[in-house]
Amino acid sequence: MSLVAGVDSSTQSCKVTIRDAVTGAVVREGRASHPDGTSVDPRHWWDALGTAIADAGGLDDVAAIAVAGQQHGMVVLDADGVVIRDALLWNDVRSADAAAQMVEELGREAWVTRTGLVPVASFTGTKLRWLRDAEPDNARRVAAVALPHDWLSWRLRGYGPADESPLGADLDALATDGSDASGTAYWDPARTAYDPELFELALGRSMRVAGESGGDVLVPRVVEADQAMGTLDTDVPLPGGGVAHGGLVVGAGTGDNAGAALGLGLGPGDVAVSLGTSGTVFGVTDTAVADPSGTVAGFADATGARLPIVTTLNAARVLEVIGGLLGVDHGELGELALAAPAGADGLVLVPYFVGERTPNRPDATASLLGMTPATTDRQHLARAAVEGMLCALADGLAAVEATGVTVERLLLIGGAARNEAVRTIAAQVFGRDVHLPEPGEYVAAGAAKQAAWALTGTLPSWTLDTTTVAADPHPEVLERYRAAVNHQTSS
Repeated sequence: MSLVAGVDSSTQSCKVTIRDAVTGAVVREGRASHPDGTSVDPRHWWDALGTAIADAGGLDDVAAIAVAGQQHGMVVLDADGVVIRDALLWNDVRSADAAAQMVEELGREAWVTRTGLVPVASFTGTKLRWLRDAEPDNARRVAAVALPHDWLSWRLRGYGPADESPLGADLDALATDGSDASGTAYWDPARTAYDPELFELALGRSMRVAGESGGDVLVPRVVEADQAMGTLDTDVPLPGGGVAHGGLVVGAGTGDNAGAALGLGLGPGDVAVSLGTSGTVFGVTDTAVADPSGTVAGFADATGARLPIVTTLNAARVLEVIGGLLGVDHGELGELALAAPAGADGLVLVPYFVGERTPNRPDATASLLGMTPATTDRQHLARAAVEGMLCALADGLAAVEATGVTVERLLLIGGAARNEAVRTIAAQVFGRDVHLPEPGEYVAAGAAKQAAWALTGTLPSWTLDTTTVAADPHPEVLERYRAAVNHQTSS
């Protein structure tokens, strides 16, 4: 049996899954937590990776590994490979003004044409503009810009500050893949190439690609999806006492959503709704996606195709907030929600608890509308919470469809998708059959698939079992939600 490992380094935690490279059967798994916050020292990710690998039984019998990571996070390194400041994560909205400036400077159409997206606070390029303006001394120290999965893979391959790594601070060894590069706002998924002018527009300094000549700030080279970043020539010590052994193949890795799509085996006609802390709606298509409104970002996937995606900041977070208010866990919140009727008798929650990315309202707050003596109780509030979370993503699904992507099969994944009430209400809000894969770590599964691809030269096809919740359309729920959003926007 050849074993491969897939890593999901997400906002909240690091998960490692070790699988049979041929069948995809899970052999063992491990996990470690990440600190809270939207600005994090990447060292915590490295420590968590070591802990999660140890929890999964180590890598001694593993032939290949790949890392999928949270997208967009800004990791800036100096010439000695030292992290200059905490990484700004995808959900850090301090660069919202910078994003607006960058859109104004070029116009939405130009951004979509050149990158497949319109800048918002999430994207790396806007964070670099913020760094340039808010922390000019740090901006001048930047020798390389990486993303979380790039930096972790670099460390895993033995690179880093000289006193912490066997191979030292070789910045030209930094590498990434197309899916993660496509979320920076300075890489073009149509040409599969960086756009140096857009990088300079962001940071105010010229760029060069690792291994090539050019400007003074390095960005990682982009590795093809089926290729390896490299094979370890030496043992690499891991935090916590483990070792990545010489001969271990390190795959290209990927962004987390592209990893999930690969883990699910999505193809044309498939769209997934993922309910983590944030919410995402994404599909796979062979054609370019252009949405000048900026609602749908035309990222690359982990196979060379395109991954049109809509992202919200508020998904399972909504259940956490309202569950905390009511003093119940997710399961109890679901029971309360199912005790109220569809539409919660007109009670609507617009769940912008931490602002929102889609629609682009970083300074927005949540609103509760339709409160009457009859609706102001625990059951109706729980129902409004679940419906508000799902309605925001139903709008995302409609936006993806509006770009020409067909939806023949809708899959629901993520931690919140394990809740019976969420599954039931999803079939009502989306108004279509909802397919439920067996609970699993699909981002890590996608990374493991990519590791197997790099090891064998063939992308494996692993079996995915699903159950189905039949469509139970309640269009009035989404109509009331949209009316509430319009009311909030106009007030």
